[in-house]
Amino acid sequence: MIMLILNQTDLTPASFILNGIPGLEDMHIWISFPFCSMYVVAVVGNCGLLYLIRYEDSLHRPMYYFLAMLSLTDLVICSSTIPKALCIFWFHLKEIGFDECLVQMFFIHTFTGMESGVLMLMALDRYVAICYPLRYSVILTNDVIGKVGLATFLRGVLLITPFTFLTKRLPYCRGNVIPHTYCDHMSVAKLSCGNVKVNAIYGLMVALLIGGFDILCITVSYTMILRAVVSLSSADARQKAFSTCTAHICAIVFSYSPAFFSFFSHRFGGHTIPPSCHIIVANIYLLLPPTMNPIVYGVKTKQIRDCVMRILSGFKETKSHNIK
Repeated sequence: MIMLILNQTDLTPASFILNGIPGLEDMHIWISFPFCSMYVVAVVGNCGLLYLIRYEDSLHRPMYYFLAMLSLTDLVICSSTIPKALCIFWFHLKEIGFDECLVQMFFIHTFTGMESGVLMLMALDRYVAICYPLRYSVILTNDVIGKVGLATFLRGVLLITPFTFLTKRLPYCRGNVIPHTYCDHMSVAKLSCGNVKVNAIYGLMVALLIGGFDILCITVSYTMILRAVVSLSSADARQKAFSTCTAHICAIVFSYSPAFFSFFSHRFGGHTIPPSCHIIVANIYLLLPPTMNPIVYGVKTKQIRDCVMRILSGFKETKSHNIK
């Protein structure tokens, strides 16, 4: 038994090598520019949203509190992956410690699960706002919002924590090169010469528990919203009610489209789609929502547009006054 533990310890690498996008190594420097640009937009946009929601009294409403949760989640997701990817592309700093890899994997999977949960909560928020407008502020109090937000975070932590232990227990004897830009659960597990069936089954189960449950809730919420909107007598009222959901629907499309493509292509097109395509889509899945969500909500949400215009107008007035 002692020898088995020692052998397992010897087969745990000190570090992994993240190889970037396989087959496109010569293009890493060019691929880095859109990655860097999108990351800058994501950080500036989400920090801007958080600033507005924190200091603008008109945005102290349930919808914007959920949006703040989404922005925080997006910041963690893209900041957990893109800086390391840029180090790989620009400086060839491909090495990542074993424990550091597990920590990155934990953050990525926990907060992608939380993003799905927050999108589900935002769908429920739109359902309450449209179907029960008079009780909106009574149902979604600050206390309720805090509790459901915490529950969504804890769900991710409790379901993803076993990933780290399942991955850490494996013996690694197939090298230490990961053909990826970040530490994905199954990409790391595939380097093991042990039995990874438990990892694969648990990963699929978590995907169904989180993604399946959230998509079901979103579908039910929008079915009820559609019924309520269609029943309105005025065409103007119908358009106004549904327009409040436009930004959220865009956020759902940006988040779930790359996830669905990645999920189904791995299972049904694994041999026909090149690995580089899988890696690029996996990075788009983590980078596109943080980049686009602030833009979509800034363009589609009148209250946020008004706040931005008011701040810009105040800045211009201050600047012109200083010049005089």
